[in-house]
Amino acid sequence: MEILPGDSYRYLVEQAPDAMLYADGIGTIRVWNQGAERLFGYTAAEALGRSLDLVIPEKFRAAHWHGFAAAMQSGSTRYLGRLLTTRSAHKDGRTIFVEMAFSMIRNDAGTVTGALAIARDCTERHLAARTAR
Repeated sequence: MEILPGDSYRYLVEQAPDAMLYADGIGTIRVWNQGAERLFGYTAAEALGRSLDLVIPEKFRAAHWHGFAAAMQSGSTRYLGRLLTTRSAHKDGRTIFVEMAFSMIRNDAGTVTGALAIARDCTERHLAARTAR
């Protein structure tokens, strides 16, 4: 893999068209790019340092945290390599549907430090498909 100079990786993440968010091992948001700002409505200043509960609808939080804890402990999730369509909460209070891909992030020692999610809005397509049924 080619190594990019200086802050290039930061620029790649920040300017990626899709939402990219990284939460540490206890679910605190540590990375929130411009795509996440557009998708969820919160600025990085509003999201960084907060719990993932920020974008998880209340009725799904217990299941999310159960799965998150299991993934942190095992270092894997059943969603690795799969695209998951799920509900999420927007800052303005509406429910949106997002497609998410996940990756467990490990440090140089191989220890899981958190999880990365890459997400994009699929609300219109999801609702249209549901209406067509």
